[in-house]
Amino acid sequence: MVRIPLVLSLLATAAVAASNAPPGYAQASDYLERERQPERYSPLHLLDGRDTTAWCASGESPAPVTIGFKDVVSIDEVRVYTGDGTDRASYKAHARARKLTLTSVSSAKSLKVEDKRGLQVVPISPALTGNRFTLEVVERFAGAREGAPVCVTDLVFYSGGKALNGTWLAPRLRYDARLAPLLGTWFGGLEGAPDRFLSLFVDGTFRFAYEPLEGGEPSSVTGSYALSGTRLTLEVPNKGRVTARLQRAAPDGSSPAGATLELEGAVAEEWGRAFRGQP
Repeated sequence: MVRIPLVLSLLATAAVAASNAPPGYAQASDYLERERQPERYSPLHLLDGRDTTAWCASGESPAPVTIGFKDVVSIDEVRVYTGDGTDRASYKAHARARKLTLTSVSSAKSLKVEDKRGLQVVPISPALTGNRFTLEVVERFAGAREGAPVCVTDLVFYSGGKALNGTWLAPRLRYDARLAPLLGTWFGGLEGAPDRFLSLFVDGTFRFAYEPLEGGEPSSVTGSYALSGTRLTLEVPNKGRVTARLQRAAPDGSSPAGATLELEGAVAEEWGRAFRGQP
């Protein structure tokens, strides 16, 4: 089970109205064929609303998927398409998620579904609120062979009757090998108790949030970014450009969890210079 410190979300405990912002990324440290064909079973497929794609992962306890939103959302319903729905043969060959856990900063909800194709409605009451959620497979329906990868075709989030993702989001979710290692939330400050969060989203925007641990006013900045080769440039409103460089933990990039993001240029003091991939 992934432990998520309470300080990971700037606004999760604040008295603000949740928005209808779409999810901005879905990431996992590992998934089926990540090294050979990373685009085939990417976690981003969970959000595209299409039954022609699926997320699959191997192992008894698959790596959890982190799903980040551009703003605080209140999730009161999830529609789950379990298994690999790309065709009937794949559905039966692969294991299908039977019970999943969706965790926010402060609470968790079990999502239980039947072994059948198509979207299944799972109400969430009380609603889960936050801007970052963790999805884990807890139980599964067995595949055709022992140890078969477990799959989920789609996960559609709803808030107040409105779908926050679906087929309309699919064009933004195409796998980009250069961008994939950068997407997600990066953490700065003390290990285990970060106070700075830099999130990079699929639509070319970012959000920096600063939440001081000992007093002080929280703040946030949003802007756009551009990726050229290995150079990531953040366009910070009223501040100019800041360059970020990805430093991999291993030469082959096989350990994304240990990667860091180093900022260069005129960076505000509260931003700091280094961000890591784990809290």
